[in-house]
Parts: sequence; C-alpha cells; structure tokens
Amino acid sequence: MHTVHLSLTKHRQQQVILIKSPADKELTAAIKLIKTSKWSQTLRTWYVPYSIEVLHEIKKLLSPLCTIDAQQLKQQLDAEKDKATKNEYINTIAKPKIGRYVKWMQSKRYSVNTIETYTEALKTFLKYHYQKPIEEITNQDIIEFNTDYILKQNLSSSYQNQVVNAIKLFFRQIENRVINVDLIHRPKREKLLPNVLSKEEVKLILEAHSNIKHKAMLSLIYSCGLRCSELLNLKPEHIDSKRGLVIIKQAKGRKDRIAPLSIKILDLLRQYFTLFKPKVYLFEGRNVGEKYDERSLQLVLKQSIEKAKIRKPVTLHWLRHSFATHLLENGTDLRYIQELLGHSSSKTTEIYTHVSNKELQKITSPFDLL
Repeated sequence: MHTVHLSLTKHRQQQVILIKSPADKELTAAIKLIKTSKWSQTLRTWYVPYSIEVLHEIKKLLSPLCTIDAQQLKQQLDAEKDKATKNEYINTIAKPKIGRYVKWMQSKRYSVNTIETYTEALKTFLKYHYQKPIEEITNQDIIEFNTDYILKQNLSSSYQNQVVNAIKLFFRQIENRVINVDLIHRPKREKLLPNVLSKEEVKLILEAHSNIKHKAMLSLIYSCGLRCSELLNLKPEHIDSKRGLVIIKQAKGRKDRIAPLSIKILDLLRQYFTLFKPKVYLFEGRNVGEKYDERSLQLVLKQSIEKAKIRKPVTLHWLRHSFATHLLENGTDLRYIQELLGHSSSKTTEIYTHVSNKELQKITSPFDLL
C-alpha cells in the first residue's frame, strides 16, 4: 500500500497542507476530489488550504487507498501552537515588565539599536521559560537557557553575550535582583582579524562608479574610516570645509568625534553638492529630507566590486578596516587612529597591528635564504 505524506508550509501567503503522494492514478483521482486541492508547479506537489475540515476530508478520501503519514504535520502544528502560546504570554503577562524595561533604557538614552537588541533577547529568554513566573526565575534557569538553547543551537558568542547582558540588566533594574553571570559558561570569543583591502583594491572600488553620489559615499567612508550608520547620519553642516574636518555626531557609544577632511574628498563633495543639493542629510534617498537607505548603499558597494572585478566578499566595514590599517602602515600613531575610529579602548585598535604588513615586509623568510 502506498504512503502519502502530509506537511505544513506557507504558499502564496496562506498556510497550506502539502500532500506528497507517489505517482498513482487512483490516488491522484482521489486527491482531485478534495474540493480545495490544487497542483503546484513550483512545489511539484498537491496542496490544500489548512483547516480541520480539510484534514477530515483528506482522511475520508485517502485512507481507504493508502497509509497517511501525518507525523511531520502534527509536529509542525504543535510547534505553531507552542509559538502562539509563547507570543500570547509575551503580549499579555510579560508585557508590563518589558514595557518598563524599554522605558528605563530610553530614560538612560540607550541607542535605538541597543534597545531593540536587548528587548528581543529578553523576549527570547522569557519565551523559553514562559511556564515559570518571572519572579521565580533563578540563576539556574539562565544557565539552563544558555546550555539547552544557545549552546545547543550553536549560536554565536556575540549573541550569547547580548542575551546575558540583556537578562542581567532586566533583573537588576526591573526585578531588583542580581544575576551572577560568572556562573554562566561562555565560550571564548573568537579572535578574528579584520578584513583589509590593498590600496590598489580600494582605488579600483572607489573609481568603479561614474555616479558622483555613489563615488562620494564610498570615498567618504574610506577617507574618514566611517561606519555605515555614521555616513548616513551626516548632514551638510557636519562638513567643516574651513577647518578641514568632518564632524561625526553621536556615533556608537553616543560619542561625538572629528575626522580630517581630505582636499580631494572636499572637491568631490562640492561637485556632488552642486548636482544633488541635499536638504537635511548629506546623502538623501529618493525623497527629499530622508536619509539614504543602508541596503541601497550596500548595493552600491556590490556594484563597485563587480565592476572592479574583485573576487572577495567585501563589505562596507572593510573600507573602515582598510582606512585604519593603511594609516598604521603610513606611520600614524596608534593613539590617533583610536581617536579617529572612535574606539573606547586601545585594545580594540591594536588588532590592526596584526594585519599591517609594514613590519612584516622587513622580515626575510628562511626559505629565501636556502
């Protein structure tokens, strides 16, 4: 006897049951008798909109002809039900405390991104322990979450730290309880070197675009070592042409800083300003007064990479890394580089000493002496 497998998926913006059956005329004829059944050329199978009534109809028409395997469907429905229960818990029982948590962070002027990250991390943790009152959650529950959720799913150490920090802050400020994070086992943070482009590669990328706006955006990121968000938040008044400075307002860590403005960049910006006449932000999108979209800027870089025929997975942050490394190779003191990048700790800036080739080039390989 044939076996028909049932599973759940989303197709054309609705929840549907997939009916995967072997090629059999009698079975196909029976499936066609299901009132709402349709064949999907994309999915290469039969499907019906999900409902309890349809499930009864499938059982009635197909069970005399085959074995119906609904195990996957049942697991998916149980998971959906569990997800709905957890969301309801977050949106009702836990909502007041989460709301207080958000307001506290806002009052302390946490950045929008930090508030969103911490709130989502806290929600993930509370969903995991939704059957337990928040007041009864202990350090052991956090250790269990760390072991059975974060580590089991092999989530990154950076995500793990975000979650732990969010939970610690919530319990200290909202629950007035101290969580001992030292008891939570954390993997060693990966020691990754920053990705750096050669000066020749940077030049190819910056010169790839004929569009002056695109060229100006990428050039300003590299020439000042800007983060993507810092570039997009710039306003015309932040370009101090008389003093030769770019003023970066309220960057990461809510810190202002300045960066030297290259004469070549100033000439490029003057050409750009004459053509585009930005009103509010230095680089605006299609609508006047709205900042340029981050995703669009990433596409601008992608086009440059393709035109320059560079076969590396270059990101916008690579330009910032390259700025710092090239400064170091040119003999700029590490302390000044730290200030230009806006790093709070010199240890963060010191990583560029590991990718600079200035001193490495002075070393003779023993292979050359053979």
